[in-house]
Amino acid sequence: MSQLILVVDDEPKIARLARDYLEKNNFRVVMANDGQSALAIARREKPDLIVLDLMLPIIDGREVCKILRRESDVPIIMLTALAEEIDQVTGLEIGADDYITKPFSPRALVARVRALLRRSTGAVQPPNVIRLRGLTIDPQRYSVTFDGRVIKFTPNEFKLLQLLASHAGQTLTREQLLDDLHGGVSSFDRSIDSHIKNLRKKLETVTGQTMIETVYGIGYLFNEE
Repeated sequence: MSQLILVVDDEPKIARLARDYLEKNNFRVVMANDGQSALAIARREKPDLIVLDLMLPIIDGREVCKILRRESDVPIIMLTALAEEIDQVTGLEIGADDYITKPFSPRALVARVRALLRRSTGAVQPPNVIRLRGLTIDPQRYSVTFDGRVIKFTPNEFKLLQLLASHAGQTLTREQLLDDLHGGVSSFDRSIDSHIKNLRKKLETVTGQTMIETVYGIGYLFNEE
């Protein structure tokens, strides 16, 4: 069965445009036009991915994203007319996995959806379990534990942790991380900083250790010591 996408936007033309292109590319689509309906549909239908507008009636997109992220790890692409970088970063910090601004190319949206679904389903992941500093990162099971305690991550956070841990002690540039995350689909540099911030916070909360270090002006590394 084809994968199910929930498109949430209160502008009918944009919602229909996204739906039509996704359906032409063999996705099933359900739609909502406000935040309250989006939450109800997400809980009932359990979509494989959500395209979520920020500016929504009843419950805005930021709050919807926060609620969804507390309840599940469903991949979320934020959709908005706000092009400033601060809005993009805010969207990522509350748990979105990717970000696209209006007006958008429907083909670009489909490419982002496909790329994020590939990452979230682990379609291209090495089979080796990584064990470092009490962490066990299992790409096959898409799980991370620390001394037996489960740590939950979004798909992008998991992918970044897996990539950094598999190159422990080696500095990876933002460009390398972006290329691995987005598969050649253009994104913006600061998205990596936001994902790393969230990843580092979750790791430190559970482990009490600083495992990911910033190499200023270059990128990030997983400290193996």
